Amino acid sequence: MAELTSAQWRKSTRSGDNGGNCVEVADNLPGIVAVRDSKDPAGPALTFSPTAWASFVQATKIGH
Repeated sequence: MAELTSAQWRKSTRSGDNGGNCVEVADNLPGIVAVRDSKDPAGPALTFSPTAWASFVQATKIGH
């Protein structure tokens, strides 16, 4: 994905040491938030609008 070449990936501070079952997020790109499997950084990434990503994060915080 050419649009992800400048992505700055990070893991959640809540990931902890869970055997590598983590996702990485890149939210530094204009207009998209990208998500990928930390065990497969060269693999596929999902992209979301910033609004959709914020809604997802908020829903997970309240347990949905």
